[in-house]
Amino acid sequence: MKAGWETSKLGEIFDIARGGSPRPIDDYITDDPNGVNWVMISDATESGKYINSTKKRILPTGVKRSRMVRPGDFLLTNSMSFGRPYIMNTSGCIHDGWLVLSPKMQNASPDFFYHLLGSQFIFAEFERRAAGATVKNLNIDLVKSVGIPLPPLAEQRRIAEVLDKAEALRAKRRAAFAQLDSLTQSLFLDLFGDPATNPKGWPNLALGEVVKLVGGFAFKSENFAEEGKAIVRISNLTGDGIDLNGIARIPDDKLGNGVNYKIKPGDILIAMSGATTGKIGIAPLELPEELYLNQRVGSYRIRDTSLIQREFLLELLRSIFYQRFLWQLAAGAAQPNVSGTQLESASIPLPPISLQHEFARRITAVEKLKTAQRAALAELDALFASLQHRAFRGEL
Repeated sequence: MKAGWETSKLGEIFDIARGGSPRPIDDYITDDPNGVNWVMISDATESGKYINSTKKRILPTGVKRSRMVRPGDFLLTNSMSFGRPYIMNTSGCIHDGWLVLSPKMQNASPDFFYHLLGSQFIFAEFERRAAGATVKNLNIDLVKSVGIPLPPLAEQRRIAEVLDKAEALRAKRRAAFAQLDSLTQSLFLDLFGDPATNPKGWPNLALGEVVKLVGGFAFKSENFAEEGKAIVRISNLTGDGIDLNGIARIPDDKLGNGVNYKIKPGDILIAMSGATTGKIGIAPLELPEELYLNQRVGSYRIRDTSLIQREFLLELLRSIFYQRFLWQLAAGAAQPNVSGTQLESASIPLPPISLQHEFARRITAVEKLKTAQRAALAELDALFASLQHRAFRGEL
């Protein structure tokens, strides 16, 4: 620890409380603009520092059963599957998927604590304290007791400024990557037209006629272990890949009938329930190890490759047309949920396979650029992790 730095505990710096959800929640959700902001996990973006707005509101009668938050409060998800912090830029109520950390000290820089709470240093400490639990949750007492470095306020601000600049570079690289995704979408619309209106008059058919949605297996969470076969859950889907860091595992002798749910190279996966319903994940064409499909994760399997091509299918599933269709199926429930039969029921335009192959040829060049961008982003991520490590040890 650097000379002049103090140590403290999160419970000395923040009032820490848990959110709450009135039951049944559907009775309290409202479209009334006079309702109170209802902050859900889905209001948290994958990148970004703040929660600026919410998608739903809650009736005032439900407020007393929840927890009010105000601008400047920090939010953390209870689940160790997520664990990144957000700063509130709005007021409202939070459901019980959140912990709220309300600053109670004047000598605490919000930007410094945003980086500290999101660091591997803190996450590793949370994991260590929660080790052995069947479900690793960020309960209040666990978070309160975590010890942290507390530099002088001026030093906090200096560290935050350095990390903010490094994070800005990562954000620019992510934005460039997103533009390449937009280019793929533009190529898709240029060749095939908007699938919602089908301006080119392609024949329509049910998606299930050419694609089968295979659901995952209900692996038992009590069988999860440090070693064994990798189980892909909703939290592992990244939009364009699968995150294998910290993936759940099942010993070989506990696989049971789950052995029949092996993921194939290049499989297109989808989240079928929860706040991220509709999120896509793509299995690598060269699997690093055997992967198995957990319940509520679906895999699209092409029935006839002479009718539909993988790259066309992937972009169709990512399209606003299909995502809107999916969310209309899930609308109205506090916990979104869709079935394989429902996902297969979408009426889709099917262009000639020759045109689909032309699309695949064109996006090959785009994919090469995306590969280069991923490598550059990985380098920036490594640099940022190194800066974080040095910063909170007083070596920056």
